[in-house]
Amino acid sequence: MSTFRIEGGYKLRGEIQAQGAKNEALQILCAVLLTDEKIVISNIPDIIDINILIELLRKLGVKVEKLASNKMSFQADELNLDYLTSEDFKEGGKSLRGSIMLIGPLLARFGKGYIPKPGGDKIGRRRLDTHFEGFVKLGAKFRYNKEEHFYGVEAERLIGSEILLEEASVTGTANILMASVLAEGETSIYNAACEPYIQQLCKMLIRMGAKIEGVGSNFLKIQGVQQLSGCEHVLLPDMIEIGSWIGLAAMTQSEITIKNVGWEHLGIIPSTFKRLGITLEKRGDDIYIPPHLNGYEIQNFIDGSILTIADAPWPGLTPDLLSVILVMATQARGEVLIHQKMFESRLFFVDKLIDMGAKIILCDPHRAVVIGHDFKSQLKATKMSSPDIRAGISLLIAALSAKGTSVIQNIDQIDRGYERIDERLRALGARIERIG
Repeated sequence: MSTFRIEGGYKLRGEIQAQGAKNEALQILCAVLLTDEKIVISNIPDIIDINILIELLRKLGVKVEKLASNKMSFQADELNLDYLTSEDFKEGGKSLRGSIMLIGPLLARFGKGYIPKPGGDKIGRRRLDTHFEGFVKLGAKFRYNKEEHFYGVEAERLIGSEILLEEASVTGTANILMASVLAEGETSIYNAACEPYIQQLCKMLIRMGAKIEGVGSNFLKIQGVQQLSGCEHVLLPDMIEIGSWIGLAAMTQSEITIKNVGWEHLGIIPSTFKRLGITLEKRGDDIYIPPHLNGYEIQNFIDGSILTIADAPWPGLTPDLLSVILVMATQARGEVLIHQKMFESRLFFVDKLIDMGAKIILCDPHRAVVIGHDFKSQLKATKMSSPDIRAGISLLIAALSAKGTSVIQNIDQIDRGYERIDERLRALGARIERIG
């Protein structure tokens, strides 16, 4: 098990390139199963979760070829569907929640799809009902093996249907969308997620020959086609990583330029950081963060009440950035209420920040009040373990700002979502070492 040793308290400086979007890549990679023609994908992040999915595709029979750094081709023309019921697949699929999105394309093209209960971050309940209710609406039969925690859907043919999602699930929308593009007739998906990554998936499917209306809205209308063709696709920059670098720059009072961020796809992320007192400059398609040597002050609401930062479906704030915002607020001037609505275990890492000297009141599993130090008191270095991807990067940011040497264990969690993060941080001047 690898570990990071971090000597904190140093200011960083330089440029950093945003990696390709992890959450988009999970959807796009599953979509290669919808055609027997070659698909070329660029800007693929070299991270654990994506590499696990690519390996699952290889074992399923997808021909995978590396064309360049972060660029690969995929061709699903000779699949071994028996692999879906193998013990190797049942074990391999458990470690990755994104593997659930294999079902939609497989069901659409081959009439069956199976998956073990997927894993991922331990951040609370993450129901799969939305996915399977959508498949059933399209005409599939659902079955679940309780002993093996193994899900399956089968259908001789899929028929378009009107589908109202009970939650605007991103992965649920992606899965049902991919199933419906090859269904007979028209499918409508209401209360669909409309994140940029869903928009990207729609645009890719349209280039492949799918007929989709309403891209960017919460109402999608799909006219099924008989087959799809190959295409090329470029992944967006990862908005979560971009937000993480903004938080890092503010917390360490560093001067950092984030390159090629795709401003038009960031939504309210920049304005949310500005409400927390962070200065961001738009320089072309880059974000420049000057050193906040005089700190940063959290705005109150216009009636003087404490600012609340909460997650919400797009165009609201992504829940994946709340952990970063929380740790950044520990050195702000003022107070903020962090409200994590979607997952009831995601704030439990705050005990580690409290041990480092942060002033945080955990109100309940979903809410925490942070009282900032205004840089009058540094966090203290400590030894800790990363519980999930986003808490892991937040603890790393805290360690880089803390006085002394910190140790973070279980850094595989961080590597699941951030590409070569120690190398990239050292290029900015961070004192971080990977051990083991």
